[in-house]
Amino acid sequence: MLLNKSNLSVIKNNAVQKPGTNVFELPEKVLQFGTGVLLRGLPDYFIDKANRQGIFNGRVVVVKSTGTGGADAFDAQDGLYTLCVRGIDKGEKVEEDHICSAISRVLSATQQWDEVLKCAHNLQLQIIISNTTEVGITLVEEDIRQKPPASFPAKLLAFLYERYKACGGKADGGMVIIPTELIVGNGDQLFSIVSKLAAYNKMEPAFMEWLKANNSFCNSLVDRIVPGKPAAETKQKIEEALGYTDELLIMCEVYRLWAIEGDDKVKKILSFAPADNGVIIAPDIAMYRELKLRLLNGTHTLSCALAFLSGFNTVKDAMEDQAFGQFVHDLMLSEIAPAIPAEVDAEEAERFGLQVLDRFSNPYIRHQWISITMQYTSKMKMRVVPVLKKYVADHNAVPQHIALGFAAYLLFMKAVKKEKDGYMGEWNGKSYPINDDKADYFFEQWKKYEANELVQQVLSDSNLWGTDLSALPLFVQTVQNNLKTLMTQKNIQHELTIKR
Repeated sequence: MLLNKSNLSVIKNNAVQKPGTNVFELPEKVLQFGTGVLLRGLPDYFIDKANRQGIFNGRVVVVKSTGTGGADAFDAQDGLYTLCVRGIDKGEKVEEDHICSAISRVLSATQQWDEVLKCAHNLQLQIIISNTTEVGITLVEEDIRQKPPASFPAKLLAFLYERYKACGGKADGGMVIIPTELIVGNGDQLFSIVSKLAAYNKMEPAFMEWLKANNSFCNSLVDRIVPGKPAAETKQKIEEALGYTDELLIMCEVYRLWAIEGDDKVKKILSFAPADNGVIIAPDIAMYRELKLRLLNGTHTLSCALAFLSGFNTVKDAMEDQAFGQFVHDLMLSEIAPAIPAEVDAEEAERFGLQVLDRFSNPYIRHQWISITMQYTSKMKMRVVPVLKKYVADHNAVPQHIALGFAAYLLFMKAVKKEKDGYMGEWNGKSYPINDDKADYFFEQWKKYEANELVQQVLSDSNLWGTDLSALPLFVQTVQNNLKTLMTQKNIQHELTIKR
């Protein structure tokens, strides 16, 4: 039995959360560019939850922008899909299944562009959401009268111009636009591109004024791991328990955050927000970005070489090891949290950090350490260096866990051979890829210097870090000692135990 509107009533599994039949009568209030799992697992989840509570009462019309594939699966299932929430919350396992009914229909941009533009005439529709990947928010100088325009910003501008005409240029016809692409200042960047594109298309001054004065382009931050469709064997077991088949079924973790920069006007329009405390609307979301960047991303970055060289394949595997789990805990809460280079409440940082530890221990998500080493150097520069400098300045001491993570990073970046596809490292007889823009730099450094001198040269390279890390008191010596221990013993587990 396929999941769809007509089969809802015969689903016998009482554990799965089903929508009420009244949801199918709700008006469309959101236009969403993208059918991806992140949007279905986060914004659409929040909207569905709000509808169940009767506090938003609106659905999402989705625009499929890519040229490949169609909306057949969504059509066959009446936009319904199962979201399987799996993970750890406050130390307890969570397994929940929700049939999400937020999506009303899916339109193909390539085949149904006129139908997409018709949505602009629905004045109840006041929200636009997007996730077109970071590449999607780029300026392409093109005619927005194409059917459809090629780029996402051009599609958005064409829609907003249609809206302007439909509402007669009135202020209350403006939209709240929330890009969720992983770019700092994503709303600001999107507005800048749309404005330049409007100028390129020589659009009338009255529209340009309406665009600027009556539309809110909100910066936002999304945080939820949504791996998507599970492996075939896992999916089959889930479907057997549910009692139906679902071609759109996806999995996600328990944790969820959608932080949106907005004022009272934005809050009023985003009336789904109170349904879940994972939605935060605030004038400034910098704190949430810093918490994620430092405690989640920074801890990942400082741990990935240590974990990989210790023989752990996934984050979950490493967290199950007592010594490594304690290392991650102490690194995050004792060294990174108190040195976040922004105004962050200490209690909020600890609360967020404990949630991150639960996420790292999620038994349902297999996050590969080797994938976290991608572009390792730029991650160290952006996520770690500001924390390191602040810790030393505040404590007048070397953060021992960060120093060990730095040493493991330098060891990981020791390439032993160059191949046509890139550089390869080797540890305990096994080769691994080094996918980093600075791989060539480190290949040459390791050929030129012994370990101690390499540490001195690399840490003092201001072009690499934007600062001279060798000027931090005793940091060079501490990293040198750690690197020597790692290279000599090749027993990282022993070194982790010592750092406890």
